[in-house]
Amino acid sequence: MTAVVIDAPGAYRFADGGTSAPGALEALVRVHAVGICHSDVDLYRGTSPAGTAHYPVTPGRAWSGIVERVGPGAPADLVGRKVVGRVVRGCRACDSCRTGDMYSCEGEQHSPGGIVPGAMAHTLRLPIRLLHTLPDDCDLTAAALLEPASRAAAALRLAGTVTGARVAVTGVGAVALLTVRLLASASPRELAVVAADERLGDRARRAGATSFHLLAEPPVGRYDTVIETTGAPATVRTAAALLRHGGRLVLTRPGRPDVTGLDPSDLVRRQTQIHTVLDASPEAWSEAVNVFVTGQIDTRALISHELPVGNFETAMNLAVEHGPVDGEVVLLF
Repeated sequence: MTAVVIDAPGAYRFADGGTSAPGALEALVRVHAVGICHSDVDLYRGTSPAGTAHYPVTPGRAWSGIVERVGPGAPADLVGRKVVGRVVRGCRACDSCRTGDMYSCEGEQHSPGGIVPGAMAHTLRLPIRLLHTLPDDCDLTAAALLEPASRAAAALRLAGTVTGARVAVTGVGAVALLTVRLLASASPRELAVVAADERLGDRARRAGATSFHLLAEPPVGRYDTVIETTGAPATVRTAAALLRHGGRLVLTRPGRPDVTGLDPSDLVRRQTQIHTVLDASPEAWSEAVNVFVTGQIDTRALISHELPVGNFETAMNLAVEHGPVDGEVVLLF
């Protein structure tokens, strides 16, 4: 049972991942596909935020698969079902977890890069509370990108009223494009995308953007809400500058500290409202699954490369070198 293990930045191997039996209220999932996301690239390159990466680690947050076995207490009819789900577990012992907010877990990180393995393995053992079932006829490869879709749904839950508002999104990765698609269905007055590369303009407009602006020439002071998806300090600063006085900024990705980041004095003077998305709630996941199965989002259109897991290094290099310009890279198991 092959698993990808990153021993140190730039150093990886294929290992026998084993097939441990699922415990009580757990499921053993045979992984079908894993989408390579920013956190996987960070683990591979050694650019994860300080204190969040613990090697050796099996990466993989965005995945899809089929339930192979279930443990005691889990519904037997889960076996054979197509599923996606969260890999962030929470320690279930700290104050945050005890109040139901495992995304603010105060214990050790219970996510890929922390103390639990990710999905880049032939099998994945998870509590059934983290799973979301899919229809039998769904595209299971496309479903591997429901993790970024869940974060897009989580961002919209924090964006306030967007119908009739001026809204902007910074970045054009999977989270950004899926956010644009969901925002477009809410009928904003204006929906702009701001990114660093002009080649991304067509992708933004196909997703539903009404305008595209280069990061070097941002329309500052114009928008009611800005959703920032890159985590890059300079882009975060630009995202804040796009807002009108009293506007709302939603940050969807942890970045690295930098002097070019947000200016607290400016934020206070302009009464900027700031909200953050570290991971998606079960409600946001349910929304993402719903818009996927009803055809309101097309995650298949975001995929540019599908490679077998044996081509892990090639896949990572594609993700690093081409990024959102070409599209998303998916590993097949």
